[in-house]
Amino acid sequence: MAARKSVKKPNVSADELLEYYREMLLIRRFEEKAGQLYGMGLIGGFCHLYIGQEAVVVGLEAAAEDGDKRVTSYRDHGHMLACGMDPNGVMAELTGREGGYSKGKGGSMHMFSKEKHFYGGHGIVGAQVPLGAGLAFSDKYKGNDRVTFAYFGDGAANQGQVYETYNMAQLWDLPVVFVIENNQYAMGTSVQRSTKSPALWKRGEAYGIKGEEVDGMDVLAVKEAGERAVAHCRAGKGPYILEVKTYRYRGHSMSDPAKYRTREEVQKMREERDPIEQVRDMLLTGKHAIEDDLKAIDKEIKDIVNKSADFSKESPEPALEELWTDIYADDLPQETA
Repeated sequence: MAARKSVKKPNVSADELLEYYREMLLIRRFEEKAGQLYGMGLIGGFCHLYIGQEAVVVGLEAAAEDGDKRVTSYRDHGHMLACGMDPNGVMAELTGREGGYSKGKGGSMHMFSKEKHFYGGHGIVGAQVPLGAGLAFSDKYKGNDRVTFAYFGDGAANQGQVYETYNMAQLWDLPVVFVIENNQYAMGTSVQRSTKSPALWKRGEAYGIKGEEVDGMDVLAVKEAGERAVAHCRAGKGPYILEVKTYRYRGHSMSDPAKYRTREEVQKMREERDPIEQVRDMLLTGKHAIEDDLKAIDKEIKDIVNKSADFSKESPEPALEELWTDIYADDLPQETA
């Protein structure tokens, strides 16, 4: 195995570092289990795994505050778990069961949680970006000092609606952080082949939007950049762009054999740049934890994930009459004659 690069000393407490390790490990183990259930035929349709990208959402959630909002694309399970959504409800939705967040009727691309301010999961490429600006517009209108994180990928960064949104967000000084999760391959074509200007964060310069590129395999670097972005937005200075350079280990979806890259490339990233292993190294070399501590965390996480899988299999399928529920909001004020 290739020698892993030395890691910097953490600028957070041991407890915070352990929490980031636990959260990233939960996402990794959950996604591995979801992949198994998909292979068993218990998850149907599309299934987009977040394995390799865990540091992005964990780092940014560490920079968020209660009441901040998030909206993302179809590679969304990690975002749900990182903002505190129940693994049981997430897994049950993936298997189309009544105990899921959308009562088994939405699947992976259509899960929401008003309690956790998670607004999807969207299957249309780039469609969540203007929705994120809309959420931020609502907060600015209310004057509540909240920030919205609008996540999208390097492939979606070429969408026209992204630039329309940039323009409006800067015009109206909206408190939105545009997070480009650049995992290098979009659906299956490398950034080098598909994009003439690969510094994606700089595309906001035409609208006067500030931004930066950050190492998305380093949870502490992501957290630091997220704090800068959030401070910018909360100060009323308008939107901010973070291009987070990350890497997914699996294909675009479970049905993608990922033949557009070599196994050696993926293995090299796993051995030298894995976000979870980097934090593990910091914990051990800094004497913040010993091997037994980390083994206990791994066992705890595996138990949580196994229980979510059991729950997703034991929860009943939605009743037929559920087809006619939750079609329209039922808490809107009634018109008066």
